[in-house]
Amino acid sequence: MTAHRKPHVRVYVDDSPRPLIDHELPTTLALDTRQLADGPHRLVIRAEDQSGAEGVEEIAFRVQNGPGILVSGLRPGATRGGTLHLTVDAFSTDDPFDPRRAEARSSIPVWVWVLCLFVLAWTVWYAARMWDVPAQYAQTPTYAPPVAATAPAKP
Repeated sequence: MTAHRKPHVRVYVDDSPRPLIDHELPTTLALDTRQLADGPHRLVIRAEDQSGAEGVEEIAFRVQNGPGILVSGLRPGATRGGTLHLTVDAFSTDDPFDPRRAEARSSIPVWVWVLCLFVLAWTVWYAARMWDVPAQYAQTPTYAPPVAATAPAKP
């Protein structure tokens, strides 16, 4: 007769040899990420059933407890030369609200400039087309020159 084990789970963070938990199933886990450095991490879950067969699940995650860092002027994987002029800012939920820092400063994308020029060109074209009044409407009250008002004669 084979001995039956109780199903249990061991949970590890990164390459730690010591598990965070080693409990019978089902179980819960509260992982305090404030104890981990900001950056990429890996959660390794090893579960064992009654017969002793083990299953492994790895979950990659990223910790961000410190302020969010924004760098304008350099993208990941970019090849640049010469002097780099970068703008660096950091935001945290604990910082007091400052409207001057509410939005990241970065250059206006080229597509916005192209769209603005397109709208401006269309506006000029439309205004020019409306300047020419069709002949059939030229003498209507809307387009005709104003009639000079005459003052009543003095007796």
